[in-house]
Amino acid sequence: MKVLIIAAHPDDEVMGAGGTIAKHVRQKDETYLCIVTKAYAPDWSEEVIKEKRKEAIKASQILGIKKTYFCDLPTVMLDTLPQKELNKRISDVVIEIQPDVVYTTHKGDINSDHRLVFEATMVAVRPASENSISRVLSYELLSATDWAPPFPDRAFVPNVYVDISKTLETKIKAMSVYKTELRNYPHPRSIEAITILAKRRGMDIHVEAAEAFMLMREIVKD
Repeated sequence: MKVLIIAAHPDDEVMGAGGTIAKHVRQKDETYLCIVTKAYAPDWSEEVIKEKRKEAIKASQILGIKKTYFCDLPTVMLDTLPQKELNKRISDVVIEIQPDVVYTTHKGDINSDHRLVFEATMVAVRPASENSISRVLSYELLSATDWAPPFPDRAFVPNVYVDISKTLETKIKAMSVYKTELRNYPHPRSIEAITILAKRRGMDIHVEAAEAFMLMREIVKD
């Protein structure tokens, strides 16, 4: 089975689905990552930009991802680009990999990059003859999903849970690499908060740790 994780920013993949990614790898699934945006000067120094790329590559190695695609579109500025361009960049990756399962960001997040990546993903994975995708899911991200305004159409309502009791340690190890992204507890983007959420989602299904997803589409074929 081929799996593709689409992340708006480097670290989204670990926070939202790191344990699940590690589980796919353990099951010998071909697992790929598409990181859509990158930092840019002068908002970030060249040193920080290079460090962020190194962190993403190291985290991917820890998780066991087969290949990481970098689209290198400007972070927190996707809303300045034609949606057609974003759609094509993600579609090109989907067409090349031909995944069976796709994970992406949540449409209701407070971060506009996440919302736009979700929309572009749904265009890229629409049921068509050139796609082999059978399952599409969105993941939750601390400080983005949980900070969204309280409108029903933006709520994250999980209906798929993955037991990551055996891969939580790998998720935390991969997240620890993202020094430029982590914050101190009680900020949600902290190791402690990420661990707490994993255990909270684990409680939902009576296991030690879990990740939660919203199923966007599942196609059952003959």
